[in-house]
Amino acid sequence: MEILIVTGLSGAGKSQAIHFIEDMNYYCIDNMPPALIRDFVNLAAQDKMTIEKAAFVVDIRGGEFFSDLENVLEDLRRHDTPYQLLFLEASDEVLIRRYKETRRTHPLSKTGSIREGIDTERKRLSAIRKEATYVVDTSNMKAAKLNEELKVLLLGEESKENFTITVESFGFKHGMPQEADWVFDVRFIPNPFYLASMKNLTGNSKKVQEYVMKFPESQAFVKQVHDLIEQLIPHYIREGKYHLVLAFGCTGGQHRSVTMANKFAEIFKEEGKRTILIHRDLA
Repeated sequence: MEILIVTGLSGAGKSQAIHFIEDMNYYCIDNMPPALIRDFVNLAAQDKMTIEKAAFVVDIRGGEFFSDLENVLEDLRRHDTPYQLLFLEASDEVLIRRYKETRRTHPLSKTGSIREGIDTERKRLSAIRKEATYVVDTSNMKAAKLNEELKVLLLGEESKENFTITVESFGFKHGMPQEADWVFDVRFIPNPFYLASMKNLTGNSKKVQEYVMKFPESQAFVKQVHDLIEQLIPHYIREGKYHLVLAFGCTGGQHRSVTMANKFAEIFKEEGKRTILIHRDLA
């Protein structure tokens, strides 16, 4: 029997994930006390049960029961019971926004502060996260994208064609994107903002794009970063990571970073890679 344990931060999308996993023919149990997982496995091993795949959502809603998870994982390993551990997370800002939208209180917040609850939960889950088979950051994922990501992971389609790259532009003056795996500072390129003819345009303008890309250092940057990412993708896949977030930042997130994000998204799409393009601070 295939065993999948789903855990992670509150608000990171576990409920959405388990609905899709159930559609993939997993027998799913939400808010499962970890100590009962072994009992379920033994029960399913009986001849009268024909469960081939089971998924359990285990999180801090279980209260004191959740602390048993590490011991349960050790017990599964000791009995040579194969399992996969899926850990869902998101940036603090995204989690806070989701809690505010639903008007929910974080289960670990003693004072009512959402951020306090998130900080406490991150610390409590740090050891479990290190044991995860897959870690998925849902900060920039809508439901359909999360479902697609889970399909790739759980069906074992390990190829470059299933690797997703999110390309994001941002402005440093608005803060760095916490969800980024790689942050590239493109403020070394001359700024079109100081030219009257382009000040009010953006990196979506062909005029701005031609200006930004006419410099040798810009072209060298694109080539070197692209070559680096190409070399690393197989290694990310080998470690069970199928989603990479590349963030390109300039001062305000309007000209240079937008141009670079557009350029890389264009390259990756032409190569047949699954690509998501986000302009976080574009006015």
